[in-house]
Amino acid sequence: MALASRRIKQYDIDPAELDRQVAAAMGAVTDEQLSAQLHSSVKDIATGQIVKAVVDSVDDRTGMVVMDIGGKSEGSIPLAEFGETLPQKGETYEVFYDGLDENDTAVLSKKRADRLRAWERVSQKYKEGDEIQGICQRKIKGGLLVDVEGVNVFLPASQVNLRRTHDISDFLGEPVRARIIKIDQERMNIVISRRKLLEEERQKQKEFLLSDIQEGQVRKGVVKNIADFGVFVDLGGIDGLLHITDMTWGRINHPSEMVALDQEIEIKVLRVDTERERIALGLKQKQASPWEGIESRYPVNSKHVGEVVNIMSYGAFVKLEDGVEGLVHISEMSWTRRINHPSELVKSGDKVEVVVLEYNKEKQEISLGMKQAETNPWDLVEQHYPVGTVIEGSVRNLTSYGAFVEIEEGIDGLLHVSDMSWTKKITHPSEMVKKGDKLRCVVLSVDTQKKRIALGYKQLSNDPWMDHIPNNYHVGDLLSGHVTKITNFGAFVKLEDDLEGLLHISELSDHKIQSPEDVVRPGMKIEVRVIRVDTEERKIGLSFVHADFEENKPLFEQIEKDKLNPKPAEGSQPA
Repeated sequence: MALASRRIKQYDIDPAELDRQVAAAMGAVTDEQLSAQLHSSVKDIATGQIVKAVVDSVDDRTGMVVMDIGGKSEGSIPLAEFGETLPQKGETYEVFYDGLDENDTAVLSKKRADRLRAWERVSQKYKEGDEIQGICQRKIKGGLLVDVEGVNVFLPASQVNLRRTHDISDFLGEPVRARIIKIDQERMNIVISRRKLLEEERQKQKEFLLSDIQEGQVRKGVVKNIADFGVFVDLGGIDGLLHITDMTWGRINHPSEMVALDQEIEIKVLRVDTERERIALGLKQKQASPWEGIESRYPVNSKHVGEVVNIMSYGAFVKLEDGVEGLVHISEMSWTRRINHPSELVKSGDKVEVVVLEYNKEKQEISLGMKQAETNPWDLVEQHYPVGTVIEGSVRNLTSYGAFVEIEEGIDGLLHVSDMSWTKKITHPSEMVKKGDKLRCVVLSVDTQKKRIALGYKQLSNDPWMDHIPNNYHVGDLLSGHVTKITNFGAFVKLEDDLEGLLHISELSDHKIQSPEDVVRPGMKIEVRVIRVDTEERKIGLSFVHADFEENKPLFEQIEKDKLNPKPAEGSQPA
């Protein structure tokens, strides 16, 4: 009897009174008898079946619905399983019967019954390979659950889109179309692929696109990928490449400066390769090339203002307008300055004045000059430094033939070794000057075409060969001097500062000798006779043979002794 009272606790009846009424009605049956009668009433209902149940009562307070499944069998189902529809007493529903609990109460579930019926309906309606449509319900590990007519099917993350989707949560709550790739009846599981369906549709679009697309067409597309070298644009079934060089007539560093992902753009078809399924696209080709009519806008020798946009070791690129850039070679930057790198004069973003030197329309190249926009200082050199002008400059460089003297920045004059001294024989300019010396010179000549200025140092003083030397040195004069240098053809004798005479080998002895050193040595003081004074060739000829014999006799005797008793070589041991 206690069992019967437990079954009806939810009703507003006193349990003790109810027990008495039930006992009287049933002839005071025992609990064991009541349990046996209950089991006999549900013995024909197998566990795990869907059965029809009638709403017996609805308790809003407990949120439970009491269902009668026939005979003396009842069970409760949470009100939430009925959804938004509030069940009414007497209504019939299909429920799932899962046996009796420890209190011999029928375990029922409307939700499970609905799910089973939905599975039966979907599994019978569709087969593998069919297209289905559903709503993405929630995200789980590895993918999404999609509600297809009441059945949750699995959409793996790898099968959501053509390309790997960064966040599949964006699909939640959205309707999706997909292809069924697997149905597992035993596990009641369905796996679908949205990607497979998209690939099939894309293939159809690709075939149609390749048959329809032509070079020169203007089409719309969606930016799908951005790389350093360009942009991939989805034309509807196939991606075309929009190279960075075809994006603008001007200059950009990266395609992202002009387009963004998923942006719809209008582009022009440049080339189509149907076999390789490659399409080249252009954005700048939608407008006329700025190189059209370039001759009229930028004629040769015309002057313009441009912006430095790029600097290389060999020059600077200057933008005249979008899509039109010219190169100012490093050699065309300054008339006078010695430039090692263009950055010494300009930097990116500078506005500079340039002159058009020449252009190649086919190669789309323009040669520009910066120095041509200024007056060439060499055109004024002859005016600023006429012949005879005395200048003061710094020795910038030395060569074997002379010294370069900087007159002003970028303008050098050459001081040749022959113009360093009237009388001294100079074999290298370092005998007179060194780099960095301040020097006064006189301008001898100016060649503006070859950009050359000849300078003279000796011309700052009077030419001794014009008055001093002819007056002081005469043929027949007996002179005393020191041997300064020995050559294979004779010896030079210093007569006074910066003045030397040549003692030819034939004038050293009255008999044939092998070398001048057979008679004289460097540093030796000797007596010589003047035998020639040539003012035109600026030479004084000397003779040792015709000099005073008595004065030179000790020298001859010493030489003879040296021949008979040669000194041992330095470092050698006596015999």
